[in-house]
Amino acid sequence: MTGPITAGVDGTDESLAALAWAAREAVRRDLGLRVVHAWRFQPDAAADVADRQAQERWVRDAVERAVATVAERHPGLAVTTDVVEGRPAETLADAAADAEMLVLGSRGHAAVVGFLLGSVGQQVIAEAAGPVVLVRAGDKASSEVAGHEIVVGQQGEPEDSAPALRFAFETAAARGATVRAVRAWTLPPVFAYSPASLKLLDDAGGLEPYEKKALADALRPWRERFPDVHVVEHVEMGSAGQVLLSVAGRAQLMVVGRRAHRTAVGARIGSVAHGVLHHADCPVAVVPHD
Repeated sequence: MTGPITAGVDGTDESLAALAWAAREAVRRDLGLRVVHAWRFQPDAAADVADRQAQERWVRDAVERAVATVAERHPGLAVTTDVVEGRPAETLADAAADAEMLVLGSRGHAAVVGFLLGSVGQQVIAEAAGPVVLVRAGDKASSEVAGHEIVVGQQGEPEDSAPALRFAFETAAARGATVRAVRAWTLPPVFAYSPASLKLLDDAGGLEPYEKKALADALRPWRERFPDVHVVEHVEMGSAGQVLLSVAGRAQLMVVGRRAHRTAVGARIGSVAHGVLHHADCPVAVVPHD
């Protein structure tokens, strides 16, 4: 059973843009919309919301106003709301577990905003079981038009990027958009070559033809599954983050995969996802893979 599209809201302009984006996507995919707000009691708040019940009423009223705006724009959309008192990262990670995707607000060049400041936002993205989409305050429905592509990064073996490719093709099919699949490559150090890899490169005719074949192989099952989606194969020498950002101006959505890295100071989401999240102007979907 497919879950709802879930939007985390906190009253910021970024989160309201994320809510609007999530509502449009739910309509396109014929899914429900779940709106989640995580809050914590603040005893030092302003006098009119200084007690727990008053703060909760204030929070619920703000969420209801945001939902009312969405319901007015999309009268046929099924919307549910959850106002949860608890730790934001845990609440949103739990919400993502049974969602088609989790949609949050982002300032891009700065940290993820609102109740997702700093390490909290990184933790949610790194630990969510499914895709997390980050949306900026300036996002508009008009950006989701023909000619603006779904740009997706492909790296490694086909199975490594399968979840990101699936998300990109599903989104493109729902929007009637083109998928631009990007594979970046760099010259490996001499010691990285092995007899087996040298034979593969020789059979392919060199490094660039090898990379083009690797991308074509990764895309083949998704082309077969989504025959109506137009695909542009983009292979370019350079770092993955730089190459993706170089085509970001074409994108209505960028899709990147991530493998969470755990360190002594917490979860890391990888340099490519981190760079794209901070610098791309369009919404960015971060899709986990094993």
